[in-house]
Amino acid sequence: MKIKIFNPKLVRTRTNLKCTKMRVCMEVIMPKSTEEQMKILEVAEVTPSLTEQLIGVWEKSVKATHLFLSEDEVEEIRTYVPQALNGIAHLMIAEGADGRPVAFMGIENQKLEMLFIAPEERGKGLGKKLIQYGIENYAVDELAVNEQNPSAKGFYEHMGFHVYKRTDYDEQGNPYPLLYMKLESRQSEEGE
Repeated sequence: MKIKIFNPKLVRTRTNLKCTKMRVCMEVIMPKSTEEQMKILEVAEVTPSLTEQLIGVWEKSVKATHLFLSEDEVEEIRTYVPQALNGIAHLMIAEGADGRPVAFMGIENQKLEMLFIAPEERGKGLGKKLIQYGIENYAVDELAVNEQNPSAKGFYEHMGFHVYKRTDYDEQGNPYPLLYMKLESRQSEEGE
């Protein structure tokens, strides 16, 4: 499987930027609205302000997609989000035209560890751009997704990932099955 990473008509790369906290990876003009510009940035330092903004994106995203979680469970998990954001090797955010984060992705050792998109930004191609960026720049080839989040599973399958393993419990021991997925091209190479 070959993935074309970026359509040059939709993406302009910027280089040689003087920025200490974040580096602009690309500016994306989303295809459904040529007026709407988004920037995808790699985060060098997770500030308290950025953490709070990303927690807001995380919470809205989880409440829209993880319907199997109770309100109490969302609140409990929320307390661990700052640690996850600060501990991830590579954190990318997508900023809307107003400069506020609307999505983020975390990568560790070629594995997509987190991808959260504000509900109002879903279905606009932003998740695809983030995943493609991760594949191209960090060789992302693996991820885990909650089985009870079928839209996420479908999205990852659309992006070329396939389930290779299922567990009955999540990584914290809760009864939420996980599906472990690998990028199709990597999965077929290992089978040869």
